[in-house]
Amino acid sequence: MVREVVNSEILLDNIINSIQEVKADDVCTIDLRNIDNNFCSYFVICNGTSNVHVNSIVGSIQKKISKKLREKPFNTEGESNGEWVLIDYVDIIVHVFQKKMRDYYNLEELWGDASIKKISSKINNEKIKK
Repeated sequence: MVREVVNSEILLDNIINSIQEVKADDVCTIDLRNIDNNFCSYFVICNGTSNVHVNSIVGSIQKKISKKLREKPFNTEGESNGEWVLIDYVDIIVHVFQKKMRDYYNLEELWGDASIKKISSKINNEKIKK
């Protein structure tokens, strides 16, 4: 039996939806597809407000992607400290930070030559529509 590979755009949309459902802060994507020597297509970056929030964001992503798309991460690192958790879906790498760690590592600046897209929260979108 051959396993079907999930389209990166579908995976990306589902990751973002999972993040928004648990109210992560400052969500953005970094499109690395046009960067020479890239090792994945996208980074997804967001903040949690505490160790518990970071781990709930990670849990939401893993649960929803597993259930809906039948995909499991290749690797997950940092869950024990909850300050910076990396979820590796091979073509998409998700970084869930606490704000102080995100500010310190500043991945958006590191990949400044890539296309960075800020994602508004579902809460903000719902308020705008009303």
